[in-house]
Amino acid sequence: MFVLVKDLLLRLVPHPLLATVHRHIRYGIPDLVDTLLGRRDPLVPRRSLDFVGGGDFKGPGDEFMRYFVGFAHLAPDASVLDVGCGIGRMARPLTKHLSANGRYEGFDIDARGTDWCTKHISARFPNFKFQVADIYNKMYNPSGTTKPSQYRFPFPDNSFDFVFSTSVFTHMYPRDVETYLAEIARVLKPGGCTLNTFFLDNPESQALVAGGKSALAIQHQMDGFKTVEPLVPEHAIGLPDTFVQNLHASCGLHIRAIEPGKWCGREKFLSFQDIVVADKPVATGT
Repeated sequence: MFVLVKDLLLRLVPHPLLATVHRHIRYGIPDLVDTLLGRRDPLVPRRSLDFVGGGDFKGPGDEFMRYFVGFAHLAPDASVLDVGCGIGRMARPLTKHLSANGRYEGFDIDARGTDWCTKHISARFPNFKFQVADIYNKMYNPSGTTKPSQYRFPFPDNSFDFVFSTSVFTHMYPRDVETYLAEIARVLKPGGCTLNTFFLDNPESQALVAGGKSALAIQHQMDGFKTVEPLVPEHAIGLPDTFVQNLHASCGLHIRAIEPGKWCGREKFLSFQDIVVADKPVATGT
């Protein structure tokens, strides 16, 4: 019965609206308490505004900041692109790392996040810029006017030392991931690094999902990918790891590390999602 009701709601009510109602019900009172007690961090949105999972806002950003430095050796004066910046979860710790000579650019399909970040982060750190990209996504931006497969990042070639995305490709179809990764390779400087997260579908994750170990039952086979929710595939998308590796190669990116995630029930993992780190080689003379 619960599954039938859930399916009916997903068909009749837009998923972002359901998520918004849930956030306001769950986090409204804690937000009010924080305000009354004067313990609000100016770089942390109210819980009810955080559309990227809610709960612990600082933890994931601090976690990935360690990966940015550890894997990409991110320098304080680096130029950084945040693909799918959300409401500033990754930008917040970067404000403490990047110097005034550094540069941060972020874009997202949800204007609520970019507007909040511009008002609260850019106002304090002028070298941090945010912009909205009106890209269609059934789950996060159903009124978007541009297909992800047709989107071109609004930056010149070879613009950034480091490009990253967290929990972006886990909500995108393979054809759209192809476009985005090609764009990442285009705007990345030779010698630059990119770090992106995925749900990688491979024999190990398949066995764990089939055994009921996974936090996400990414098992419904679609056209070239798997999903946890066939009615709204973008909710969580698993891509074949061979597809991801071959795509990096075709984009001219050299994979340096693949760090398996916890999502499918592994006992040994680095983060929740799978992390792929790759470099854009420097062209050598002949």
